[in-house]
Amino acid sequence: MAAEQMAERGEDPGRTAPSATPSTAPATTPSAPPPPPGPASPTPPPARPLDAIDRDILRILQTDGRASIRSVAERVHVSRANAYARINRLVEDGVIRGFGARVDHERAGQGASAYITLKIVQNSWRTVREQLQALPGATHIALVSGDFDVLLLVHTPDNRALRELVLTRIQSIPEVLSTRTLLVFEETDLGPRPDRPAELA
Repeated sequence: MAAEQMAERGEDPGRTAPSATPSTAPATTPSAPPPPPGPASPTPPPARPLDAIDRDILRILQTDGRASIRSVAERVHVSRANAYARINRLVEDGVIRGFGARVDHERAGQGASAYITLKIVQNSWRTVREQLQALPGATHIALVSGDFDVLLLVHTPDNRALRELVLTRIQSIPEVLSTRTLLVFEETDLGPRPDRPAELA
């Protein structure tokens, strides 16, 4: 019966249990696991100064995140290896936080947009931010000064979904004291454009 119970626990019934007598062999301390790779680090290293070529690369990638290394290199007049190294450095330094697409939210099925202002309990910003980040449709969150504490931009399929988001999700956060919803009637993305050469200058 004891052998069957040991088998159920994944133990080998034919193996002798280790003796409780302390071993005379010297104890060894297991080595600590290696540190996580650089991208998983919570704080990136201090950013190195940017030169004119770095800023040109940022303009290109902000306008077209799908631009190839070869295209970037040709447009800023450096070798492909140089362009590759510069982009990697910008990523490592946290200057480039990611690559994404600018979305027309209305055409993507999110016809209702709003800025929501929140007043929150003092010193609760980190707690509130974590909960706001989990909201569907939340695209921008900022801690601000003035008559309110937090500014939140959301995109939802329609006004009904927006109302549910505000009344059911946001106002149920214990640290949120009050909210105000500002409907967006029309919006324009002011991303970098060739006709604005002073961008990032």
